[in-house]
This record gives sequence, C-alpha cells and structure tokens, in this order.
Amino acid sequence: MHRSYVNEDITVFWDSDKCRHAKMCVSGSPKVFEFGRRPWIKLENASSREIWETVKKCPSGALDIIYNHDVTIEFDEAGHCSAAFLDGKQIGECDYDDTGEAFNIYHTEVDREHGGKGIAKRLVYRVIEEAERRGRGVIPTCSYAAKIYNS
Repeated sequence: MHRSYVNEDITVFWDSDKCRHAKMCVSGSPKVFEFGRRPWIKLENASSREIWETVKKCPSGALDIIYNHDVTIEFDEAGHCSAAFLDGKQIGECDYDDTGEAFNIYHTEVDREHGGKGIAKRLVYRVIEEAERRGRGVIPTCSYAAKIYNS
C-alpha cells in the first residue's frame, strides 16, 4: 500500500511493502506515528522539523519526505490524471488509463524549472493511492512511475 500525508510544508510518503516495523518512527515521534490508528500518520501532531528528523531515521526506506514548495496536487478523475499547481498554474501531470481492473500510469511530466523538488513523486503517489482506494491494480508503464512503484 502506498500513501502520502500532506501538510502545508511537507509530504510524507509511506510504502507498506518496504516497512520492516523497526518502530523508529513510533519512538521518534509517537504523537505523529501510531500503529492501529487510522490514519496512522497525523502530521498536525508535531512540527515539520520533528517529523523530518524522524522520517530520515527510517532504516527500511518505507518512509520518505519532501518539502512541498507551495505546490498542490489534485486528482482529476475525468481527466485521468493527477496535476500539480503552483500559484494557480499547472506545472506537472501524471496521466493514466483506467482499464477497469488497473490504472495504467503511462506518462509523468513536470516543467523543467520545477524539476528535482519531488513533484513527480507526489503526482505518481496520488494516482497509485486512488487506484488502491478503488481496489484496482497499478500498471506503471511510465518509466518514472515504474521506478516509484517498484522500488
């Protein structure tokens, strides 16, 4: 399962397949990370700095974190994509086809001037999350989406 958790400053990514339950997150920031609670990550319970320091100690790589850089991500079901916006302007997109059984992610792109900020990862995660919530599989034919999904 792939999930992302967002506050104004940061996005935390969680890949359950990588988690080895070392509990560094739970011991590092127990108000934020609590197994058994839904959602199990609550970013509003600590400062972004505390969360950053805790996530960076994850030994398995199941948790990752990036700054948002004032970019918002929206899921567009009708347009079959997730889209990134900065100051109302679209700066990136992750496109997929819905086969009924799976979301085939076939293209991910972010404007060059915004590259290297983790925006593409946020876009791909948003589509993967939506597929999983709908009980669909994920087929990452886009090379970047494959890298994120299969790593």
